[in-house]
Amino acid sequence: MSDDMNRKEASKWVSKGVISTDAGNAVAAIASAGQDNLPSWDLASLYAGIDDPTIASDMQSLEVAARKFSEEFRGKLSQLSAEDLGRALRMYESIGEGVARLLSFAFLQSAEDLGKDEHSRFRQRIDESLMDTEKETTFFALELNLLEEDALERLYGEDSSLCEYRAWIGALRRFRAHQLTESIEEVIAEKHLTSRQAWVKLYDDTESAMRFSVGTGKDMREDLTLSEVLHLLSDKSARVREDAARSLGTGLGKQLGLATMITNTLAQDKYLEDKRRSFSRPIDSRNLDNRISGDVVESLVSSVRSFYPRLSHRYYRLKARWLGMERLNYWDRGAPVPHADEAYVSWSSARELVLASYSRFSPRMGDIASRFFSQKWIDAAPRAGKMSGAFSHPSVPSSHPYILLSYRGKTRDVMTLAHELGHGVHQVLAAERGFLLSQTPLTLAETASVFGERLTFDLMLERASTLESRRALLAGKIEDMLNTVVRQISFLDFERIVHDERRAGPLSSKRLCDIWLEVSRASLGDIFVFGDEYRNYWSYISHFIHAPFYVYSYAFGDCLVNVLYGLYMEGCRGEGSIGKEDFSARYLSLLESGGSCDYRELLSGFGLCVTDADFWSRGLMVVESMIEDLEGLLEVNAGS
Repeated sequence: MSDDMNRKEASKWVSKGVISTDAGNAVAAIASAGQDNLPSWDLASLYAGIDDPTIASDMQSLEVAARKFSEEFRGKLSQLSAEDLGRALRMYESIGEGVARLLSFAFLQSAEDLGKDEHSRFRQRIDESLMDTEKETTFFALELNLLEEDALERLYGEDSSLCEYRAWIGALRRFRAHQLTESIEEVIAEKHLTSRQAWVKLYDDTESAMRFSVGTGKDMREDLTLSEVLHLLSDKSARVREDAARSLGTGLGKQLGLATMITNTLAQDKYLEDKRRSFSRPIDSRNLDNRISGDVVESLVSSVRSFYPRLSHRYYRLKARWLGMERLNYWDRGAPVPHADEAYVSWSSARELVLASYSRFSPRMGDIASRFFSQKWIDAAPRAGKMSGAFSHPSVPSSHPYILLSYRGKTRDVMTLAHELGHGVHQVLAAERGFLLSQTPLTLAETASVFGERLTFDLMLERASTLESRRALLAGKIEDMLNTVVRQISFLDFERIVHDERRAGPLSSKRLCDIWLEVSRASLGDIFVFGDEYRNYWSYISHFIHAPFYVYSYAFGDCLVNVLYGLYMEGCRGEGSIGKEDFSARYLSLLESGGSCDYRELLSGFGLCVTDADFWSRGLMVVESMIEDLEGLLEVNAGS
């Protein structure tokens, strides 16, 4: 099994929701308190609270059900009829959803305030208490993988209802060559709580507790959280950006030893497990879990790297000229462009923008998105201790997803809301497949979120009334796309170097900082000047800790959506082979499929194939064309 499968399918599924955290929200703007009535979510669809007596009864029922399941089916899968195997799958799915409901609730409660001790202890208690329940079902996936292919085909032929699970079984069986014995799998699952999971929690708790001071004298801002100081990197004042950047780097430096230890420990933990499972490369387990070949990933990565000069290098040279600078300091990367609109965007305005953009693409999609607002599925208010970033957690099919973000009233926050609602709509639609088949590979999981962003951006661009606002919006979208594609591939390069070198021994803090600087220079270009404190910035990228090699999923999703969106726009113009309404219907079918279809099958419905030689280039050229459009708008302005 991959590192995402250590605690059974239920935990893996929940983990995917957890790690769909989107780093873009970390740069959200600081808005004055009281300007908006921001919503908080209501977790009652899961449980009334941590003292809800249903929690104890559900845990006991799950324990009984898991023990009964084990007694009835352990060691007997090869002898089951098709009807009995189908019944076993449905029981397994029911237990898995029950476990996931508890894990989801514990995680979401914790995310509200990472510093709240009773929620932290509750989450740990749930994790530990469910371990015995999960152990009772460990055998099932292992024995399924031991069945011969011809025996499975015979069973499929005998019971059509069993075929409903065919895609899930097929995805599971991709790990056949890498699974271990049941006793070893149980030990790995048990140790996970006190090994990897404990180190991740230490990292999260440390990051959540970090505070920063920015500025001097009467302008001093003290006790800032990580997300707040990251926001200041996009302040209109170069002095504020510099102070924030240096404060961040210095503050991260104080925890660098701990971050280095955690990184080395988790990299070695992964290496030891990968070795036991016979994975030849650190990224292989992630690719397998994403149901994608290494060749496709390498094609994506090499394509993005080849476009560095045409995308990030070109754009940031343009930005330097726009700002009247010969070179950019690293704290100028997120600097607002001239005449950028700094006005606060109210929550009601953000909601209207996103829902309008979703609804004009598909009324059904707009209706689903509106439920997140009307039924308290969103927690948007910034709070000290609240988990940084943003996510849409799938919860369980019998409930509904939950979205967390810290809305501070900037354009980027609107885009974050559009992004997470894309995830949420996807999760609602896929939930109709049931617990097991609603699990979407991470590569396709980013499709709906990025598509939702693009819909909202286009509406905002249409509504822009001045040349300056159009330029600023376009620049902001380009920078978001560069962060999603170029920066994420550079993050992947960082991870690869770190995990490869860790095999020879622990890496020093200096070496980790050197690697970070190397990949940053390669991806961003020589227009930037990097200060010494910037070298420490790798240590706050939580994806490195939470989900090794996850980051390429963002680039995959962005490039894929660029190609898909091009087809959609052709349909809107009456060009191409897929009309607007037909495209919308096919797109919603893609989202509804969850994990029931292979991504190649889904994309073939649009006439697309990611193994085509020019596929990734087509997606990257969309970003390049936007840079060209911006250059044209700047020339018009210069000419006037």
